[in-house]
This record gives sequence, structure tokens and C-alpha cells, in this order.
Amino acid sequence: MASIARALARIKDDVRGFVSDESIRQACRVAGHRWRERQLGPAQTVHLFILQVIHFNTAIRNLRHLAGHAVNAAAYCEARVRLPLAVLRSLLRDSAAAAARSGVAAAGGSWCGLRVLLVDGSSTIAPDTPASQRAFGQPSNQKPGCGFPVPKILALFDAFGGMVLEALCLPLCTHEQSGVWRLHPMLGPGDLLVGDRGFCSYAHLAMLHLRGACGLFRMHQRQLVDFRPGRSRRRKGERGRPRSRFVRRLGRRDQLVAWPRPARKPGWMTAAQFESLPAELHVRELRYHVKGRGRRTRVVTIATTLLDPDQHPGDKLAELYGLRWSVETHFAELKTTLRMRRVKSQTPDGVRKELAVYCLVYNLVRAVMLRAAERQGTTPDRVSFIDALRWLQSAATPGQDIAPLVINPRRQGRHEPRVIKNLRDNYRKMTLPRPKMRRRLDLATR
Repeated sequence: MASIARALARIKDDVRGFVSDESIRQACRVAGHRWRERQLGPAQTVHLFILQVIHFNTAIRNLRHLAGHAVNAAAYCEARVRLPLAVLRSLLRDSAAAAARSGVAAAGGSWCGLRVLLVDGSSTIAPDTPASQRAFGQPSNQKPGCGFPVPKILALFDAFGGMVLEALCLPLCTHEQSGVWRLHPMLGPGDLLVGDRGFCSYAHLAMLHLRGACGLFRMHQRQLVDFRPGRSRRRKGERGRPRSRFVRRLGRRDQLVAWPRPARKPGWMTAAQFESLPAELHVRELRYHVKGRGRRTRVVTIATTLLDPDQHPGDKLAELYGLRWSVETHFAELKTTLRMRRVKSQTPDGVRKELAVYCLVYNLVRAVMLRAAERQGTTPDRVSFIDALRWLQSAATPGQDIAPLVINPRRQGRHEPRVIKNLRDNYRKMTLPRPKMRRRLDLATR
């Protein structure tokens, strides 16, 4: 445990407290987990789990070199099975709260007095086991036995600090809206949730409104929006009229409308949830043009429950929605830099635990970045993620403060074509299960 202890000792006390032995034991007590002290108790197991993932989810047999003592692979696997998922999720939430209490996460500030949170979904690849196939499923265009289970990840990020507040692991064929309401307990008055068009619906905005939180999402492609004064008249060649009721014009391509509650309940909602929604919800619709080279999208229409044009001008809303793209960078840091693109656990519960520890390690790196940004007088998004990770992996004396990290320059107007040059391999793709292909190969070689 010397290596992980050295890594944690480098961070400010109020930030590194979220992975202390006592915090792990407290999370176990809250989750109702009973344990006995042994060589691989909950605290030792979590520390080894973090140590494994922070070194790119290294092989279990390599842990003995990193931890500085012998680690029995079978015993460690059994200890991970005993550890409840609720403990790891609790530690994940506490890690973001610890960074917020330390004050370093406030370096990015808030937006118009609101705490801005980003929500988005991604996916990873799990080993092809029957249990994981049943739990997560695989893409429908892949033949049985030729694909891998694909767990879907739905995560809630702090917009300025970059911390993961909560992460859910869902089956692949699950729409984001059917799971995003499970993140709502993390929200309250004074919070603003920002997401793409997959989260834009009357039901989602209304549920946020009932919690006192606000929403800002790109308009769904099936939602009809019309900014013309005579919008009630259907013109030749149009596919239909907006279902919303015009209330007031707020500016050019900026209007206040009333969205009616749909006649049918969404499949992911309960009857009680649907009946609690108001019959009508006032929503602000705003359209703006995106400037700059290399942009795939030129015109963006957003819907929000921030209705005051004086307090929240249209140009500031457009600038805020542009911040949503940073969530793609966060997922790239998780999946590419930390190598979460492919997990190793053979069971669905093990996959969920592994993803939770990935997010916990991500928050640990983010805590280092926030602290470095505060010391070096810059914003957290400019601090190099990979350099912070390398500093955590390096050996240093306990108590040593964070070394100056690499600061990435701002590249205004930079754009790159979405192509790759170096292909990973030249093998053809699997079209049949491996046993069938092996039998064909045996027949061909006879």
C-alpha cells in the first residue's frame, strides 16, 4: 500500500480524505455492509482497486510490484466480489463533495449564480460472457457470438471543475431519458442541467422544474419550432405546426412558448410521475448561428427554462451551451487516457464496480488538476490531464506538494478533419462465432 499512500499524501488533506480508511469504513457502514478485519478488508481492497486502475487497469499479478507486498490474485478477486457497489458509488459522490468543500473547485466559478452540471452518455466494452450479454446486450447489427456486451454509461459532471458527481451503468438499448431521472436527486434549486438533444423533452424539463432546477438542452430534431409572427398558419410544403402555444417574443429568434403535457405517458415513467407533471410548462426557445471553420453544425436551437432575457441574455445562453462539448473531452479522458474503453470484469456487478472505480480515479486526477490550477493561476481546463496522471503514478516522498504541471495553450479556431491515418489492425472482422470459424479452418486444412 506504500505507492497509493504516497500518491494520496501529495494532495491537500481535505481533498484526499475521500479515500481515507475511515471514509471507506463509513461508506460500508452506511451501505449496511458487514465485514471483519483481514488482510484484504474494505479499505485495503479499495486502495488496491484504485492502484490497479490508476495504472491503466493493470494485470492483478502486477499489483505486487506496485503495492510493495505480495497480493494473492484469487483473494483479491474475492475481496472485490464482497465489496458492495453502493460503497464505491458513495465514495464517488463524496470525492466530488470533498473537492467542492476544499474551495479549489470554485476556481471556475458559477454561471449567473447557478451551479452548472453536464449530463451525457457513452459506452464501454465488456468481456463476452452470458451474464454480461443478458445484462447489457450488444449492438443489434452484430450476429450472436460475434460481438461484445456494451454497457452504457450515463454520467453527471461539474461543468467547471470537471468532477464526476454520479455515474450510472445501463443496458445498451436504453434511451438516456429513461435513466436520467435517477440522477435528479443530485439536483436542487440553483442548479442548471445542460445536455444534448437526447435529453430534451417536456417530461424531463417538467421533472427538473418540479425539483426547482433548470434545464438547457438542444432542441430535439422531431420538435417543431417556428419563430415567424404568423406561426399559427400552416404554409404550403410544411410538415406541420408546432404544438406549443406562443406566449411572448423575447428577441430575434428568441421566444417564450408554452409546451402542453403530452397525451400519452412515456414508457419509462410511472403513472404517478406522469400525473404529477403540470398541464403546461413555459419554455424559452432560442436559435443562433455557429461561427468558425470546421463546424459540422451551423444552426443550433435550444430549449431552456431560464425565461428572463435580462438575467440570461441569448448570447450568454449560446456561449453556455457551447460548454457542453467539454463533456466529450471528459469521456475521452476516461476512455482513451485512462483506458476505460474496455473493462475486464467477467460479471455485470463487477463491470459496474470497475466503472465506478474508474470514475473515482478520474476524480482523483481532477483533484490534482484543480489544485495545480489554483497554484499556477490558470483555469482547470488548461491543466494537462495526462501530466496530472503521470505525476500521481510517479514516486515521490509523502507530503510533497504538487509539482508544476503542463499548461495546455488555448488554440482558438483550431479544427481537425475527423479521420485517422494509422489503423489499429488489418484483420478482417468476425462474421461467425469463433468455434464455427475454427471448424471451417480445420476442414480447409485437411
